[in-house]
Amino acid sequence: MIISTGSYLVNDTMMKLATSGLPSYEVLFLRGAAATLWGFPLLFALGYGKQIPLIFDKRVLRRNLLELAAILCYVVALANMQIADSTALGQITPLLMLVGSSILFGERIGGQRMALIGLGFIGALMVAQPTMQGISIYALLALGNATFAAARDLAGRRVSAEVPGMIVAISAVVVVLIGAGAAHLVSERWVMPEARHLLLMAGAGFFLIFGHFFIFMAYRVGPTSAVAPFYYCFTVWAVISGLLCSGNSPMRWPSAASCWWSAAD
Repeated sequence: MIISTGSYLVNDTMMKLATSGLPSYEVLFLRGAAATLWGFPLLFALGYGKQIPLIFDKRVLRRNLLELAAILCYVVALANMQIADSTALGQITPLLMLVGSSILFGERIGGQRMALIGLGFIGALMVAQPTMQGISIYALLALGNATFAAARDLAGRRVSAEVPGMIVAISAVVVVLIGAGAAHLVSERWVMPEARHLLLMAGAGFFLIFGHFFIFMAYRVGPTSAVAPFYYCFTVWAVISGLLCSGNSPMRWPSAASCWWSAAD
């Protein structure tokens, strides 16, 4: 889970930098194309060539359609919010995972964990900052991402143990690639990417594969109550990323968390 959150964060930072000059869904499509170019040679190198049809296994597809819904929400939120805020709202994912695992799989939570889950939801509301006029559409999209991500990981626990984790990861890449392409055609105009955009997408696609792989394997092999708390390593990686981007002190994060993409300005 620690490696997964770090991989996702590097991917998110590169995507954020790319959205400064490209439409959101086009960025998502280009990232998917890059991840596909990385992913299929990797499958053959690992000896999974004959298992590639499992990419379209019913339970694998169900999991990854939820991944598609999550990322379609997230990429728009990411392009229009500070990354610290969108990440903070995403932190309710493990809380939803714990509740879902208790309901669907009978895992015990306990009163103390339930109280902490309640505090977590209060924290999410503080980040979303609802007013009499409602909650920002981008905050709602970030919350939608968290909800779909939790549903994705719960659905992932239904995937047969015979399906390799890397097959599930590449299936997620392919499903999101197709969905992002469709969303782009419907709602955006193509903008010719520059060389820097392509380099950012190549890097984002590479790290995306390992984010998908390790989060799936973490929930496959470990109890949710043991694994889910490490999802909060996103926050640790966020502070490190902020320091590397512009040297901002962690004491100023998240109020000054725009450091994550100061290079894009």
